[in-house]
Amino acid sequence: METIKKTAEYEIIKKRSGRYGVRDAQQKWITGDEKVKILLAEKLIKAPAPKEEPEPEAAETSADAAAEEVPEETSAEEVPAEPAAEKEASE
Repeated sequence: METIKKTAEYEIIKKRSGRYGVRDAQQKWITGDEKVKILLAEKLIKAPAPKEEPEPEAAETSADAAAEEVPEETSAEEVPAEPAAEKEASE
């Protein structure tokens, strides 16, 4: 391991794998967002490009709109002609 930079707050170390490690003043490893902020400030790494969320597909929305425009026709045979009041009377 090779020491890249040492300050009163932290020490940046380059590992044999080529990756960087950061230790605080108590010799504990710093990880996560804090490590990334330090390495970005020292310009040792580049900021990762944010992932762009795909926009909703236009094909899906146009298919949904087309389905709404076409009314569904139901025949009189499919609809029950017997109201609920007649059902109660027949029981």
